[in-house]
Amino acid sequence: MGGHAPGRELEDLGASARAGLVRRIEASGAWAADPAWREAFAAVPRHLFVPYYYVAVAGGYERRWGESPDPRARERWIRGAYEDVPLATRLRDGELLSSSSQPSLMADMLTVLDVREGHTVLEIGAGTGYNAALLCHRLGDDKVTSVDLDPEITESARRHLAAAGHHPVVVTGDGARGVPERAPFDRIIATCALNSVPRAWLAQSRPGGRILLPLATGLLALTVTDASHAEGRFLHTPAYFVPLRGTGRAAEPYQLGGVPRRAREDDLFRFLLALTRGSLDPEEALSLWEQEGRPQRERYGITVSGAREWAWLDDPEGPYAWPLPS
Repeated sequence: MGGHAPGRELEDLGASARAGLVRRIEASGAWAADPAWREAFAAVPRHLFVPYYYVAVAGGYERRWGESPDPRARERWIRGAYEDVPLATRLRDGELLSSSSQPSLMADMLTVLDVREGHTVLEIGAGTGYNAALLCHRLGDDKVTSVDLDPEITESARRHLAAAGHHPVVVTGDGARGVPERAPFDRIIATCALNSVPRAWLAQSRPGGRILLPLATGLLALTVTDASHAEGRFLHTPAYFVPLRGTGRAAEPYQLGGVPRRAREDDLFRFLLALTRGSLDPEEALSLWEQEGRPQRERYGITVSGAREWAWLDDPEGPYAWPLPS
């Protein structure tokens, strides 16, 4: 790690902290459907992917750095690297540009991705490279492709991956366009939020492939039929990610004047608002939400069919359906 590299004691602390993180994720049940992911999380050292990160403090952020000359600061850094929390890794003018996702959420997503030996995976949003390293450990470096718009992010991800002994293909480009030269893919996973499903991803998926992406503060798992058709439901898990850049800015939040506070503060109501943006105003959304018993995320889904894309409640052909922006 260069300079003031952590000594053996710090490495032992990292190994102990990593084992503790694995135990916490395992206790959550994240790997019940696919225990093989436990080995990946136990083997891949997260601290190699966050040589520095930022922790929110009063009035701003505190930088934690693995090469700090202060041994107590290095200890705080490595302990923090194995907390089950997202870590801010890139800031610009106070705006979060990139982060290392919460490990337990990553475990949930990778399990739902349902990979098998021999599968090829496209990751949208390289981040620190940690998620790609977990995929490489499970599938092999040659099966993993990661893309990000920011050349600084892709370059640092390559360095972190190399430090951990992995060399997948890391591409600098617009994630919404995929990586056609590496297609077709068995699985596509996005680690950044979108407002709709990029059609290029369907075209670059094998029939029967799976696409997992954050959308409207939820996680959507789509099964691809062919280059023009896919359908799937949301998971129960809430998910908040940095928006995908390169395809337009994120939507502005709703003004919720007149909506009761209990609804304004309810995560499931805000999910419905985000999902039906432009189709329902807050009052209409509130009426539907209460009428249908405050539905959980998994009652909602998305269908992509040719040029059409719509969200729905309970049934793709049912009475509650809303077009999504293309």
